[in-house]
Amino acid sequence: MIPWRTDLGAPASADIFDAPRNGIPARIAPEFAATWAGCGAFECIALGYLALSSALIALFAENLTHPGRLIGMQILAAALILSLCRVGASSAKRAGQTGETLTSKFWHFWRHWYPHLFFLFCFEELGKLVHLVNPGWEDAKLIAIDRWLTGVNPPLWLERFAHPALNEFMQFAYFTYFVYLLILGAILYYQRDFKSYWAVMTYSAAGYVLGYIIAMVFPVQSPWFTLAGQWHGELTGGPFTTLINVIEKLGRVHGAAFPSEHVAGAMAALWGAWRHRRWLFWTFLPFVTCMCASTVYVRNHYVADVLGGLVTGTLGYFVGRWVFQGSRGAKIDAVVESSPTAR
Repeated sequence: MIPWRTDLGAPASADIFDAPRNGIPARIAPEFAATWAGCGAFECIALGYLALSSALIALFAENLTHPGRLIGMQILAAALILSLCRVGASSAKRAGQTGETLTSKFWHFWRHWYPHLFFLFCFEELGKLVHLVNPGWEDAKLIAIDRWLTGVNPPLWLERFAHPALNEFMQFAYFTYFVYLLILGAILYYQRDFKSYWAVMTYSAAGYVLGYIIAMVFPVQSPWFTLAGQWHGELTGGPFTTLINVIEKLGRVHGAAFPSEHVAGAMAALWGAWRHRRWLFWTFLPFVTCMCASTVYVRNHYVADVLGGLVTGTLGYFVGRWVFQGSRGAKIDAVVESSPTAR
């Protein structure tokens, strides 16, 4: 009979049962729990979208050129989000104990501002996913809806008013879609109202995600592509016209026009301003109104796209608000307030 190894503190047979608890899973589980604890309501929506879009890519892989590469990009994006949440939470905790440093300020900044890059990543990726489910274009349906609503084809009809000065104003109005969430977020961040900040990001995420999913199953090119050759000339103007032309040339997505993500994002930010900074809502409102009109004037959207953006942006606000009011909304608030930067 083999004697018990009392010098090791336990019989050899006990090691067999302890091994799973002391192995790799035992070390991974606490790390995963700590990472998930650092995620908030925004991450629930962002990671949920990445999981859903990856599942759709796998399901409709035959419609894509490089489905494996796209899923790899989704996994990489999710890994970066989780890593940033983990590092950000750890940095905030250390800063709360020992005081903030340049490193903690760095991670605090990126922990809060990465959503803007996430939105850009998803929008640009839609150019590869527009035919994920539907191989055709649905522009004819939207042109018919526009005619039913207005009696004309609005992008073509508006060309009669083209003038360099009006073109420049409309391009400026169109350009403003970049800044609504940035301005609102910057004000909330500067005032250290991080709970409101993340609420606004969650509204925007919900609105964008709704639009991304619709764009995958209902592909629309936009008038710029569908009506090409029917214009009497390009829109000429000043510096904003030139700037928008450069931006569109470098980053224009072929498809994903319905619903208008620009309108949806502006609408979610507008609702966020209404709830969290009412004075900013009234400042934004005339600019957002002009921006909605400009999307049709500058030939990037149908009227139906604009209406779709207004609906998805509004739904995003209500869905995002519901999500944020759950436990995850409170968790991210607790994380950021543990840092001296939040005081």
